[in-house]
Amino acid sequence: MTDVKLTRRAALVAGAALPLAAAAPRPIAAQAAAGLTNARQNSFDLGGFRVSTILAGTRTVEEPQTIFGLNASPEEFAEASAANFIPTDKAQFFFTPTVVNTGSEVVLFDTGLAAGGTLPALAEAGYAPEDIDVVVLTHMHGDHIGGLMNDGQPTYANARYVTAQAEFDAWAARGNEGFDNNVRPLADKMTFIGDGGSVVSGITGMAAFGHTPGHMVYMLDSQDEQVLLIADLANHYVWSLAYPDWEVRFDMDKAAAAESRKRVLGMLAADRVPMIGYHMPFPAMGFVETRGEGGFRYVPATYQMML
Repeated sequence: MTDVKLTRRAALVAGAALPLAAAAPRPIAAQAAAGLTNARQNSFDLGGFRVSTILAGTRTVEEPQTIFGLNASPEEFAEASAANFIPTDKAQFFFTPTVVNTGSEVVLFDTGLAAGGTLPALAEAGYAPEDIDVVVLTHMHGDHIGGLMNDGQPTYANARYVTAQAEFDAWAARGNEGFDNNVRPLADKMTFIGDGGSVVSGITGMAAFGHTPGHMVYMLDSQDEQVLLIADLANHYVWSLAYPDWEVRFDMDKAAAAESRKRVLGMLAADRVPMIGYHMPFPAMGFVETRGEGGFRYVPATYQMML
């Protein structure tokens, strides 16, 4: 791994931890240095990048078939759920922004429902809000833009912002309260990109429209290692990813969302590239393989990124 940008919080924590690290048995010190999974953050090296998934919130949701598998029969939904050892009457939702330290800039993807949920998890990954140089909005649903502002002020005061031009234009025309309160005040600090647009060196946006009009996924690429941030391309590892044609209530264009799922998931399966999904079970990382005709299987990551 190349040198990553040393954040203010990381410098303070590193200085305070030196006497403890020196005295600790080697295995414990090594684990602390590796930044292994704890309650709200999971960090790993990707080439010269340091990538951290942070759990900004989780909640239980009742009656999941009112959200997923709208065009599936109750029997199909129950069969798929039973095959994966999950109940049909409730589901657990996860909200997982991702932080990427490229060595020169710290990039935050999405901001959670509110700053109060995201900032403690961000701190556990070693970052203060002033450390964030770039905020990327994969799309503008409330659970991705809610943490942009904190008590009426920008949460990430030093940051510039990147989002898809199509996404910004669509929400600007809708008169949406969340957009007006959280996104519009930051418009003069925003850069707009399209399919293939670059955020910073090694981070590229890819169009995956359907969930929203300008929903984007982002490829992280450093020293020939890759991870794709799929955002809300698939919002559940069974009821959305495994069955890409099943309709999801929150997909604004359901046919386009299904086509984006099949195209992007097919690419991940063919190229064996790992992915991070905003709503996947924390730590939100896994792999995709094909399953039958037109379906996929989610394989949670275990220790691959530690090697």
